[in-house]
Amino acid sequence: MEQLLMGSFLSAMATGAGALPILFFRTVTHRWRDILLAFTAGIMVAAATFSLIPQAMETAPFYIVCLGVLTGTLALTVLESFIPHIDLEHSRVNLSMDSQALLVLSAITLHNIPEGLSVGVSYSSDQAGLGGLVAFAIGLQNAPEGFLVALFLINQHVSRAKAFLLATLTGAVEIVSAVIGFYLTALVKGLVAYGLSFAAGAMLFIVYKELIPESHGDGHARSATFSFIIGLLVMIGMVQQFG
Repeated sequence: MEQLLMGSFLSAMATGAGALPILFFRTVTHRWRDILLAFTAGIMVAAATFSLIPQAMETAPFYIVCLGVLTGTLALTVLESFIPHIDLEHSRVNLSMDSQALLVLSAITLHNIPEGLSVGVSYSSDQAGLGGLVAFAIGLQNAPEGFLVALFLINQHVSRAKAFLLATLTGAVEIVSAVIGFYLTALVKGLVAYGLSFAAGAMLFIVYKELIPESHGDGHARSATFSFIIGLLVMIGMVQQFG
């Protein structure tokens, strides 16, 4: 439990760490943002396909893994249908500033719930080091997310300190959902494989629906592609070393 709390806390607070630079400067180049997003996408793909899914298949039949992956994908799809994705820098949604800021914060917070579940389920697995690897992958994804949310809030005339605090709080829900995921799978061992594949499906949805399109939207597709591959290899190396 102590490792779970530490891992989920660090993963969640990566959102605040990503928002921290907003206290000192307001912009980041599109090139470096895209490179970071693509690197994170590579990390998450490797975590899902080389850690979560193989571990699930060791303890459950293939149809359970398929069901878990599809359920994880569906869960993110349903969340997005209620709280649609908003391009944080080029939004054309016809909302007032306060309503738009609230919508973005709600979307990011809900989006973090399955990420926290992924961390909790991974810590309940019997595979040593899996929880830490997944927490690391989720934390990397949270950092640029925190920066973009804080930047958006500043553009909505929210003070820098308040923008940093709100961006950090959006990640705090991951701690609660991680504990819920851990106890659910710990109480019902049959849920571990399903939970791991659910986490994989949720992560793959985030990668393909959010991270890759965002990293290719500003003309830096080649740099982003190389960054994705490097991130993939880095995570595979970590899985081999620590998984």
